[in-house]
Amino acid sequence: MLFTFAQFWYILKAEDFLRKEKNLLHGNFFCAYPITPYGSAEADRIQTGPTPLCRNGGTKLRGILMEISELIAASGNEGKIREIQKIFKGARIIPMHEAGFNEEIEETGSSFRENALIKAKAVSRALGKPALADDSGLCVDFLGGAPGIYSARFSGEGEKANRELLLRRMKDAHDRSAHFECAVCLYFPDGRMLFGVGRTDGHILEQECGKHGFGYDSLFYSDDLSKSFGEATEREKNKVSHRARALKDLMEKIALLKQS
Repeated sequence: MLFTFAQFWYILKAEDFLRKEKNLLHGNFFCAYPITPYGSAEADRIQTGPTPLCRNGGTKLRGILMEISELIAASGNEGKIREIQKIFKGARIIPMHEAGFNEEIEETGSSFRENALIKAKAVSRALGKPALADDSGLCVDFLGGAPGIYSARFSGEGEKANRELLLRRMKDAHDRSAHFECAVCLYFPDGRMLFGVGRTDGHILEQECGKHGFGYDSLFYSDDLSKSFGEATEREKNKVSHRARALKDLMEKIALLKQS
C-alpha cells in the first residue's frame, strides 16, 4: 500500500501521540478515527481519508465511551460471549442475535485484527449501536502458524473433527509449542474504533485432557496454569486466556482515554 506525504505525516504524528500516551503502540495500535492499522489489506478496503489521530478526536471518543451503557457482542459463539460477559463488566453485553442481527458475516480478513473489525463494523452499522467483536485462533509452530484464522473451520466439520485433525497433523511433530491469539475490536456507528490484542502460550498435548472449555481447550496445555485449558475452571482460564488479555488490553485503552 502506498501513502501520500500527508498520510505518512499523519501516521508519524499518530505514532508520536501513542508513544507519549503510555507506549501503547508496540503490538497494540488503536484508532480513534475511521482509519485502520497501516499496511493492512483491510485499510485498502475501508480507508475513508487521512484523518489525524489527535487530542480533539480523543476527546470526542472519550465522550462516547462515557455514555456506553450496553454493547452488542458480534458473535454467535456462546463460549466467547460468556467470557466477554465475565470480563467486560463496564456495560451490558447483548448477543447480536438477541439484538436482532441474524446475518452471516463473511470473514474475509487476512489477520485476527481484520476479521474482528469486519464483524464489529457489520453489526454496529446494522444496529446503530457500539459493537464488540473478537477473532481468535490457535497458532501451532510445527504447522507454520496453522490453523490460525481458520481455527474454527479447520476441518469444516465442527469442533471435535477440528481436534482430531490437529492430532493427526501433529502425529510426528518434534515441536509441539503453540499459542492462542486474539484481537478484539470495539466499533462505533460513526466509524471510530478501538483494538485490543492478547495471547497465551503453551503446547499441544498428544491426547485430549479435561472436559471444560470449548474448541481446542482440551488439547492446549497452558504454560501459565500448568494444566490444559480443558482442565481449568472458567475462572482460572479467564485470568490467562488470550481473549481475557485482549479484553483487558482494550479496557486499559478505554481507561486511558477516559482519564486523558
